[in-house]
Amino acid sequence: MTLSWKKTLGIGAIILTVLGAMGYWYVFIAGAPQLDAPQVNVPGSDLTFKLERFNSKAMGEVRQYGLILPPDYEKNRDRRYPVIFLLHGGHDDARAWYDKYAIITVLHQLYQNGKLPPSIVISPDGNDNRGSSPLWDPDYFDSSNGKVGTLIGSELVQVVKSRYRTLNEPQFWAMGGLSSGGWGAFNIGLRHLDNFCVLFSHLGYFTDDSGAANSPENFVQKIPKMQLKCLRAYMDAGKADPDFLASTQQFHQTLNQLGVPNVFYAFPGGHGVSGADYGWNYVHKHAFNSLSYVGEQFKMALAQQKREEARSTKP
Repeated sequence: MTLSWKKTLGIGAIILTVLGAMGYWYVFIAGAPQLDAPQVNVPGSDLTFKLERFNSKAMGEVRQYGLILPPDYEKNRDRRYPVIFLLHGGHDDARAWYDKYAIITVLHQLYQNGKLPPSIVISPDGNDNRGSSPLWDPDYFDSSNGKVGTLIGSELVQVVKSRYRTLNEPQFWAMGGLSSGGWGAFNIGLRHLDNFCVLFSHLGYFTDDSGAANSPENFVQKIPKMQLKCLRAYMDAGKADPDFLASTQQFHQTLNQLGVPNVFYAFPGGHGVSGADYGWNYVHKHAFNSLSYVGEQFKMALAQQKREEARSTKP
């Protein structure tokens, strides 16, 4: 082998090493950031995001959650509010809905347009004891990796009720997420219909590799109809994600057969790291759709509550 060939191979090896290191950083360290991410904040909005902590008995450690209070929370001390839990997907954390999916701008627009009643928004850290990694999705159930199902479906619910002025009836509580967080919202929510009546999923799936016990497509059919009475569901999937699309469409049909009110949309795009209809941009765009649906359910529940209060005060 000539010296020039050795030199060329050496340069090639260096380039491959650098590219490999860059790829590792991009995926494992940076979390595969969106190349054209949506704007996180909107000028003129008084909504703020902050991280809070609590001692979790279910997980045996201090856990975090993100908090976005409604704009009039501090001014209206006698008012109570609906609650929305937002679950992240794989390789994410409690900050993802703020840092990546720009949920502040979505909420600002919803409030300005009257599409969503002012709500307390919570973004839990849904990672199990393995931590966050692109190699696995969180176990959004009670498993050998930690009791994430109990953490989110029960424990954090009680923490939020104790710390904030919440409307405590389940029809005023919603939970949703994207990708594995969409699956997690239904996997946990359907087990805690005494806490959550409105569930939603973006780019999610409903049959999990862990088996039928954690596949909403399977176990929703075993839930007594009386327990399903309050359930309302929103699902969407990207046309570029055929497996997720098929899973979501099948679950939509199952809910129809069970008589559960629900909506399903197939939108352009799907998972990805670039493009107006992909990845973070997909979630940012269609969170407006899901939370508008949530807003409709909250408004109907509020109207029903007022009617019941009026009847109870009549002589």
